[in-house]
Amino acid sequence: MESVPEGRLGEWRVFGGGESSRRARKVRWWEASGARRSRLQPGRWARLTPPARRTMAQFLFEADLHGLLKLDTPIPNAPPARWQRKAKESGPGPSPVGVSPMKPANRSHSSSKTPSKTPGKSGSKVQSTPTKAGGDRYIPNRSTMQMEMANFLLTKENEPAEESPTKKEQQKAWAVNLNGFDVEESKILRLSGKPQNAPEGYQNNLKVLYSQKMTPGSSRKNSRYIPSMPDRILDAPEIRNDYYLNLIDWSSQNFLAVALDNSVYLWNHASGEIIQLLQMEHPDVYISSVSWIKEGNYLAVGTSSAEVQLWDIQQQKRLRNMTSHCARVGTLSWNSYILSSGARTGHIHHHDVRVAEHHVATLAGHTQEVCGLKWSLDGRYLASGGNDNLVNVWPCTQGGGGDFAPVQTFTQHQGAVKAVAWCPWQMSVLATGGGTSDRHIRIWNVCSGACLSAVDTHSQVCSILWSTNYKEFVSGHGFAQNQLVLWKYPTMTKVAELQGHTARILNLTMSPDGTTVASAAADETLRLWRCFEMDPIKKKEKEKANSAKSSIIHQSIR
Repeated sequence: MESVPEGRLGEWRVFGGGESSRRARKVRWWEASGARRSRLQPGRWARLTPPARRTMAQFLFEADLHGLLKLDTPIPNAPPARWQRKAKESGPGPSPVGVSPMKPANRSHSSSKTPSKTPGKSGSKVQSTPTKAGGDRYIPNRSTMQMEMANFLLTKENEPAEESPTKKEQQKAWAVNLNGFDVEESKILRLSGKPQNAPEGYQNNLKVLYSQKMTPGSSRKNSRYIPSMPDRILDAPEIRNDYYLNLIDWSSQNFLAVALDNSVYLWNHASGEIIQLLQMEHPDVYISSVSWIKEGNYLAVGTSSAEVQLWDIQQQKRLRNMTSHCARVGTLSWNSYILSSGARTGHIHHHDVRVAEHHVATLAGHTQEVCGLKWSLDGRYLASGGNDNLVNVWPCTQGGGGDFAPVQTFTQHQGAVKAVAWCPWQMSVLATGGGTSDRHIRIWNVCSGACLSAVDTHSQVCSILWSTNYKEFVSGHGFAQNQLVLWKYPTMTKVAELQGHTARILNLTMSPDGTTVASAAADETLRLWRCFEMDPIKKKEKEKANSAKSSIIHQSIR
């Protein structure tokens, strides 16, 4: 046996098969006392036998191979290695002394480099397995990571990419080839977007209804039923087909006065009774205008002989005959005890019916016939329209002579202005309508002189009436439809059209309750339209309010 230097003798290891056939090789490890690791003794490699040298070369090759394997990056989510599990179970501490690094149990991918020691010597300590889990991997510091940016990038990748027009066209072509129609265009129920319009003349076999435009605000909010047919039709034989005359008027006592050539008839709406009030003595003289006083017990009648007559309907006799004009009187309007009359000469006369000298004022603002005349509900202004295409607004005058000038003159109309009407809930708002050359309805503010709105009706405007039950007004028209049109104010949108007359409408008048409109036309008929019928609940509330007002008036009189 070879001599061993001073120190401790290691242990013998036998490699190979059985005891008889194995080749024993001695490997000595020298661990010098007081030193951590011993260096290889000089000259010791030369004394090794050839089998021992081959064993040493094999050891160096394995050490180099293990060093290269350490460079590989470990799998992130792989289970821990066996040496890591043992290190956790045994806890921190050095490996026991005397354990040979050639044992299979001690082979690990440690952080040591290729050893430069001879296999015959060993240091004071044997190399131990890593005691810290994950010590051979790089674990980043999460505090320095941009987690928000990473989350944004991940979610952005999951979002669908915007389709290019080419791709959309390709999908549309596929849908047409497969289904025979475009799926997008055939959708009927949609969560958003405008409804699809049917092509002109197209009839859908499924009878799907398409709406071409939004329902007007007035029609959508107002769900009341408006009859398209007249409630009653009355004969009006020999009614004069003259645009400039005003031949019907409805009283507050529910009597409808109608001028038929040289006679005036009264029709009781409640009972249906017809009364002939008067007939002119001369056959060539005809009735040109009629107008009820506010209380409904007196009727003013204008004639083609330039007379203004005042009749008492209860006694059915003429109270007085006022002559101041020199041409026919085509329009009349009351303001308390003042009766205003417009003549063909373009002059407007004020008559005080209480006194003998009835002619109290003359308004000269028109150069042609005055065909429209209406006092405002508060009695402050008088609106007049003439064949000279002018609209004049006159102030109230209580007697006295002299010249009077209008406060406003509107010249925008291009035709004769017969239709004039004051708004019942806005006292300074006036509606006017032009004849065949104009065909426009205009809304005015008489205080500022501004035109609030204008609408082209495409037909002659013969008359305008404001509703007292709704924020609407009705207009009567001539050629070509001869219809009545209900308008929403202030949007000026059409609510309904009432057709039935076969000739142009001459005049309109409204019942005292504001529900029925009577129209007189050149087809010699009177038609009653229930176009402003009130809701029963609202009607009762209005009747209670009116009864309360009347009781207060009677108490003050007593």
